[in-house]
Amino acid sequence: MEAEAATVLIVDDEALNRDLLEQELAEAGYRTLSAENGEEAIRLAAKSAPDLILLDALMDGLDGFATCQRLKAAEATRGIPVIFLTSLSDTEIKLRAFRVGAVDYVTKPFQPEELLARVGTHIKLRREIEAHRKSKSTIQYLVEEIRGERHSMIGDSPALRRVLEQVAQVAPTDSTVLIQGETGTGKELVARAIHDAGARRDRPLVKLNCAALPRELVESELFGHEKGAFTGAFQQRRGRFELADRGTLFLDEVGELPLDTQAKLLRVLQEREFERVGGTRTLQVDVRVIAATNRDLHSQVAGGRFRADLFYRLNVFPIVVPPLRERRNDIPLLLQHFAAKTARKLGRPVNGFAPAFVDSARAYDWPGNIRELENVVERAMLMSRGDLLDGAVLPPAASHGTATASAADATLEEMERAHIRRVLERARWVIEGERGAARILGLNPSTLRGRLRKLGIRKTS
Repeated sequence: MEAEAATVLIVDDEALNRDLLEQELAEAGYRTLSAENGEEAIRLAAKSAPDLILLDALMDGLDGFATCQRLKAAEATRGIPVIFLTSLSDTEIKLRAFRVGAVDYVTKPFQPEELLARVGTHIKLRREIEAHRKSKSTIQYLVEEIRGERHSMIGDSPALRRVLEQVAQVAPTDSTVLIQGETGTGKELVARAIHDAGARRDRPLVKLNCAALPRELVESELFGHEKGAFTGAFQQRRGRFELADRGTLFLDEVGELPLDTQAKLLRVLQEREFERVGGTRTLQVDVRVIAATNRDLHSQVAGGRFRADLFYRLNVFPIVVPPLRERRNDIPLLLQHFAAKTARKLGRPVNGFAPAFVDSARAYDWPGNIRELENVVERAMLMSRGDLLDGAVLPPAASHGTATASAADATLEEMERAHIRRVLERARWVIEGERGAARILGLNPSTLRGRLRKLGIRKTS
């Protein structure tokens, strides 16, 4: 952190000393706060979180040693470096200062060059320690979040090329991006592509699925919380915005955010600042936000379920990811990609697909999109006896292509309803789990339940 951005709290019961120190520090580019006694210093430090404290050792009332002990005992001020100001050269006094938690001392009358050198050194050291701790926290988060292998967007259809052109346009900027598309179309892959092609590629890409969290935990995940902020908050925790500082935050299913959280998200996007849950200290961050949704946010705004001002703030650069049925020419390439990936995962060879498998896959509408296709390829590899994958495990609507009159005359919604019913019956109406209908369809369980409501699908017995 540069000197002009750092704040120093001066604690001295003599006004002349405070004025002199303020003048020297201000000329060096520091911001200053001042307190005339220990009690005031403790309140100011807790409220303003200065970068360093210059503390007079001998003051009336609460002296510097007792003040420093209380500062170091409080979690909010424990990490702030304290430099003692003392007119005494007694070694025991200096040792006592270190014992109560000081990092250094300056003897009065001080030399401005010495004072500024010590202040600058300890502020820089604290920033380096903070950056290291924050880096460790980010690494821990990323280790917890890593799953599976990354892969690029596969295909060469005009619809996909259009998306890739938009990614190339927006990636070098810091503009907010809103990615829209059905579940399973690869919205997260688009977000990764934007991040990896941008200037923040060496910083973390932090993810949050807004639909996967209980309502009462969303704010804590976004903004973090202080110890004791709520039942179960046993220690301070940093939220996704802090973890993504100078990087990118990907908010998946942003349309699921509660309205009160939407207001707080809007503030962060506008002001680049927030407070942790249960905290009073305002934190500033530099984060690029990429949001994604499978909902029609225009209708959500019209229905009062999504804030119009937040929608306009997110919708700076919209990208619509096409469903798989609009890029059927990409299906053979995707089949090959997922077959190779699954073969490595299962440790078995595969020499391709039976022609009927590919034809049926291209004819099917894939309501679960790419995610459903990937799951079908894995099932085919598990169930096929030879090294050519056949169509035995394709959904019924796919395995019969579009040859029947009933399929040809049916609407997309009718076909989707029929297919989901067949899958539910095959899964015995179990939605979640490894053998559940959501897994077979390649959908999140919450998304599948939403589709059941929309399509009016209910268990009849």
